[in-house]
Amino acid sequence: MSAAIQVDGLTKRYNSHLAVDDVSFEVRVGEVLGFLGPNGAGKTTTQRMLTGVLKPTGGRALVLGRDIVSDPVGAKERMGVVPEVANPYMEMTASQNMAFAGELYGLPGARIRARSQELLREFNLWERRDDIAKRYSKGMKQRLILAMSLIHEPRVLFLDEPTASLDVESRRMIHGRVRELSGRGAAVFYTTHNIEEANVLCDRVAIIRDGKLVALDTPEALKSTFAMSQSVVVSFSRPVEAAELGALDGVTHVEKHGDKLHLFTAAPGALIERLAGYAQQEHVEIVSINTPGPSLEEVFVSLSSDTSRSGGPR
Repeated sequence: MSAAIQVDGLTKRYNSHLAVDDVSFEVRVGEVLGFLGPNGAGKTTTQRMLTGVLKPTGGRALVLGRDIVSDPVGAKERMGVVPEVANPYMEMTASQNMAFAGELYGLPGARIRARSQELLREFNLWERRDDIAKRYSKGMKQRLILAMSLIHEPRVLFLDEPTASLDVESRRMIHGRVRELSGRGAAVFYTTHNIEEANVLCDRVAIIRDGKLVALDTPEALKSTFAMSQSVVVSFSRPVEAAELGALDGVTHVEKHGDKLHLFTAAPGALIERLAGYAQQEHVEIVSINTPGPSLEEVFVSLSSDTSRSGGPR
């Protein structure tokens, strides 16, 4: 699979502060790459360099073969961008906002009208196309911004926290559109704080910490490297003291989540046998039991706070 975005040694320094430190990765054609990291890790700075808002201190970034520094127009005309903080022009209608976006990309009038109708219908905004944007809800404004970024059918899309604080309907609509674009061969660079969103939406996940890339792999591959986080999740027909289960051989610690108990262990198979014995001895029924393995959230928290276990990006 070829690279739609190629990043080599990208660096950004603000006086003595190194915000992004020699970062290298690629986003493949048709791939959704999730870009995660704690606040201040360098996520937004990286995206701003990739989209031509900031000039790198060092390294380079190519978008479909066009250098974002030496050929910014060539790179930008091939990308769509939804920044973290963005609003349509509030005193303009949806149709006017779409027309303005189309004109910026040099589309002919007939094409602008056709794409505007297509996208506004897809994002459930067609019936409100003649309302000014300031009358829209937050979710509607975000859907309009995404529609504007897609009017020229970009082959690369940059999204920075596109579903933050949105209602379920708007979030699902944006997720569906991202999957559709990926299926058509577009590359999507998806910055998010939502770990579960990255887990279900992204083909690969990159984690940045203190300006350095500390991991890059599929969600499942990242989770599989954290074997010590294995657990058995069990619920019983009546309340059971966590301390009793914590005393079972092989249990490192226990966490209670609602009616379920998470028992962490290095040997989940053996622990399941001990739980069956415990249930029989205590005359209590096991309602459910499973071994979910580590979550992407656990991987993220560990890598975001301590790079010693990551082994660097893969």
